[in-house]
Amino acid sequence: MHKPPINWVNMILFSTTGVLAIILVPLYGAYYGYDWFEWGMFILLMGYCGLSITAGYHRLWSHKAYQAHPLVRAVFALGGACALQNDVLTWASDHRRHHTYVDDNERDPYSAQKGLWFSHMGWMLRNYASGKEDLSNVKDLQKDPILVWQRRHYLALVLTMNIGLPMLLGLLHGDVIASLLLAGLLRLVLSQHVTYLINSAAHAWGKQPYSTASSARDNGLLAFFTYGEGYHNFHHTFQWDYRNGIKWWHWDPTKWTILALSWIGMTQKLRRCSIASIESAKLEVQYLRASKNCDRFGVPEIWRRRLEDDYNELIQTLQTWNRYRQSWYTAKSMHLQERFEHLDAVRLRDAYREMHFRLKRQRRRWQLLMHSLRNPNLATA
Repeated sequence: MHKPPINWVNMILFSTTGVLAIILVPLYGAYYGYDWFEWGMFILLMGYCGLSITAGYHRLWSHKAYQAHPLVRAVFALGGACALQNDVLTWASDHRRHHTYVDDNERDPYSAQKGLWFSHMGWMLRNYASGKEDLSNVKDLQKDPILVWQRRHYLALVLTMNIGLPMLLGLLHGDVIASLLLAGLLRLVLSQHVTYLINSAAHAWGKQPYSTASSARDNGLLAFFTYGEGYHNFHHTFQWDYRNGIKWWHWDPTKWTILALSWIGMTQKLRRCSIASIESAKLEVQYLRASKNCDRFGVPEIWRRRLEDDYNELIQTLQTWNRYRQSWYTAKSMHLQERFEHLDAVRLRDAYREMHFRLKRQRRRWQLLMHSLRNPNLATA
């Protein structure tokens, strides 16, 4: 089979930095050691590069999940150059094509269907047709002068952030080599592979609670190392949501950063998918899996009818609850502004609470049904 030509720039870059990090970082540490300042700068720059990619390149520019002040955009643009993962326009263009053609080996730049190695970094080592530069899908981003400036001066910014900044930190602290090795070389290699894990591991291991339409999976362990990006099944289902981890206990530092910046007016218009949309997606996946179990285990027709009836009833209740919920929150806002009658507000509140109680009751019944259908002995009894 004919293979595309090697991308020698990327091949040399990834090979050289990886080998040097493996050899020089521990060797220097064994002879001279690293102190708390050098490790601290390594951690800070790891976080800076990581969040510049996740909050900036990914959620801000690729998906426009929120809006950001020019200062925030400039900081993320510099951090992206420090991460050495290409300029924003190229990165966002590739990523938008990934979402549009996910798992399509001909058009997805880093299709997981072509293997773990290919989706991790193999796609960058050869000039594949699926990875050919085409900025036609980022015309909106080309209107941002900060992104145009970053692309025009990308090489200078890369050298400044990856060599100049670590050297400056080393000069201030008194050990330039240690700073270059930790805050420069090791940080660069690790921060790149952290991002690449989302393209590879997050499409290979984990759960699919929201959709089975693509290979994307939710992986809480991966989220810990990738600044919250591991909740990838949710992200591919609701890609315009500024969150990836939607529960309060989900580890998503990117979400927390975006939210915290909104408190001081540096980010605005944070986009969130409705609770009803998220729950509907989960219910659909559960319904489809239960239907397959019915076919697999030869479940009697009475159970199949119950499954379909309960599913339709729960979806209808969920939609009605969502309408009451929206009306109730709107009414509370109006009541605070003294433009809503007290009696009407009480009636709407009671209706909303009643629908909420009905939804909880139907959810419990649905969960019992799912448990029964996962156990063929119960379902066929």
